Amino acid sequence: MIQVKNLVKRYGDLLALDNFNLEVREGETFGLLGPNGSGKTTAINCILSLLKYSKGEINLFGSPMKPDNYASKKRIGVVMQNVAVFNELTVIENIDYFCGLYIPNKKERNPLVEEAIAFTGLDDYRKFLPSKLSGGLLRRLNIACGVAHKPDLIFLDEPTVAVDPQSRNHILEGIKELNRNGATIIYTSHYMEEVEQICTRIMIMDNGKAIATGTKEELKAMIRSGEKVTVEIPDLSNEVLREIDSLSGLIDAKYDDQLLTARCVSESYCLSSVLDTLRKHNVGFGRVFSEPPTLNDVFLEITGKELKD
Repeated sequence: MIQVKNLVKRYGDLLALDNFNLEVREGETFGLLGPNGSGKTTAINCILSLLKYSKGEINLFGSPMKPDNYASKKRIGVVMQNVAVFNELTVIENIDYFCGLYIPNKKERNPLVEEAIAFTGLDDYRKFLPSKLSGGLLRRLNIACGVAHKPDLIFLDEPTVAVDPQSRNHILEGIKELNRNGATIIYTSHYMEEVEQICTRIMIMDNGKAIATGTKEELKAMIRSGEKVTVEIPDLSNEVLREIDSLSGLIDAKYDDQLLTARCVSESYCLSSVLDTLRKHNVGFGRVFSEPPTLNDVFLEITGKELKD
């Protein structure tokens, strides 16, 4: 569906994309993760021929992607992070306008517009102006405008930023439905749980390069971190903390704000040894949590950076 080879993009002396490579298969929901400035949005804009690039090759649907490749562009839907609708038009007028850019015939377009309204749950707001919509409803309108023409390939750049949990769940379920109905989706987000929930494969980007690509299970297998144990402890001496930190199979142990956090190496399980050490020293503790590595752990270990909004 998408093939990007050795893509280079410069802004003056800044190298935004450094021989960037990407392959997205038909039917995937493909996640792009990266800190701010990693090159995600630049890569998307180059793929869409919205930006010129220094060198490289981009193919969509088996043909080179150029600014005048209108046959390919008609098969693409784009929902960018910044909401792009007309404030002077109502909800239904906005959807009809954007759908009309791809489907000029009004009779063909009308059922698609109605389907997009139903799909995004905007039926009760069809005559509202965008200024009268909540942030979550405005995001839904933005999505409806981008997918009403039923594209084969959809780019979703941070579609759930600053929306309430109900709207976020509605949007995520809608994305799953789009994928089940045959759309290939490129998805960027700062919310790791969203990416884990909906993406079949994930790429981690940094400094304009692809750092790692795979399923969430494959990415987690790449890192040293494994099980993370968290224990509520009212008081823990430095001596006991040092003993826990030296246990076999542990990466490190930290104690802060009455919480002990111990990270095990991959494929090691350290819960019992941590608790045995606490009992040996008669240390009282409360709730105990054990969890496998998350995408956030993968991202932090691979890039050395926190993924922030």
